[in-house]
Amino acid sequence: MRTEGMGRVIAALVAVAAVGGCTVHAAEGDGKSPVRVELPKSSPSATHDDSNDGDGDDKPSAPPSKAAPEVLLSPGDTGRDVRELQARLRQVAWIFEGPTGTYDDATEEAVKGFQGKRGLPKTGETDTVTWQRLLKMTHEPGKWELYLMGGQPAAAPDPRCTTGRVLCISKSSRTLRWMVDGRTELTVPVRFGSEYTPTREGVFSVYWKSRHHVSTLYDSPMPYAMFFSGGQAVHYSSDFAARGYAGASHGCVNVRDEAAISELFDEVRSGDKVVVYW
Repeated sequence: MRTEGMGRVIAALVAVAAVGGCTVHAAEGDGKSPVRVELPKSSPSATHDDSNDGDGDDKPSAPPSKAAPEVLLSPGDTGRDVRELQARLRQVAWIFEGPTGTYDDATEEAVKGFQGKRGLPKTGETDTVTWQRLLKMTHEPGKWELYLMGGQPAAAPDPRCTTGRVLCISKSSRTLRWMVDGRTELTVPVRFGSEYTPTREGVFSVYWKSRHHVSTLYDSPMPYAMFFSGGQAVHYSSDFAARGYAGASHGCVNVRDEAAISELFDEVRSGDKVVVYW
């Protein structure tokens, strides 16, 4: 009778455990040990307060935004890197003037146009993405692409230029220095003849000046002409002013800065020395 009563108690506990999700372990030993009932451990879901559901901290966080590309050059910058930017933009027809070395309004607009054409943000600043795209479409500019319209540094004066009054003309740097007793009074970029009509090298002197000269051989204007060797002269060239080093003279030394050569013409005297050198 006692055995039947104990069986009913165990059966009742098993039923309760099943309903409550408990685990019932059978008694060990001789069957006289008490039955052990383990209650389930609580889980986060069991204690979660549903009243706070909605737009809380459980929402997935937004992905981090992509960093903006680094800006390499921007309006107002100057220097050789700006010249290269302008020369490369000129290669793809976004700039038509020669490089100036100054990141001006025209350069900013050219960069915006280049960016917009390729689906890049039109910032007008040259960032790493814009620069890499431009590099892929262009070639390394040569020296006279960078200095198409002048602005290059002058070469050191030839020793023959260090005394007296001298038009000191360097073919290597394509510059003319007006020197008086070893001092440089004026420096301008110049252009020379082509390989078919080369400018002669050596030491000469100005033998004739003609302010409004016109060439009888080529029927072209040669303002502010200062002749030093046969028909070769230092003079202003509107073609040089327009096209830069994309062209060449017929042997004369061309100057593109009209104001500068007008001043020079007034300074130079007949008999002053002319040195043309590499």
